[in-house]
Amino acid sequence: MRTRKQNRRRGITLIEMLVVITIIALFTAVAYQRLSPSVDKGRITAARTQIESFAGALQTYHIDTGRFPTTEEGLAAIRPYLTKDIPNDPWGNPYAYKYPGEHGPEPDLICYGADGKPGGEGVNGDIVSWK
Repeated sequence: MRTRKQNRRRGITLIEMLVVITIIALFTAVAYQRLSPSVDKGRITAARTQIESFAGALQTYHIDTGRFPTTEEGLAAIRPYLTKDIPNDPWGNPYAYKYPGEHGPEPDLICYGADGKPGGEGVNGDIVSWK
């Protein structure tokens, strides 16, 4: 016959479980903080790559039609020149398109960054076609 003390030792107490869960949560938070800058760099690189892809499709459109799409026509006009639908930026916001552009003879393509607003720095900074 087992005593109560022997039965209690075989299991894990609620406090022990809470301590383990808290430690796992802390490790997860630290890992996320260290990996977060890499995720942001990846999104910035993806936005630059997409803008370059749009610029190439715009050049092809210009060669075929003799003009760039107007601001009203937007990026939808170059859909036949791309292999996939026009995606939103890596933060889920639509790319801004302006023609005539303010920075030269070609259209302006802009990704407003994580905050989706003009201006900003770091991850909130604009990614543009003319730089």
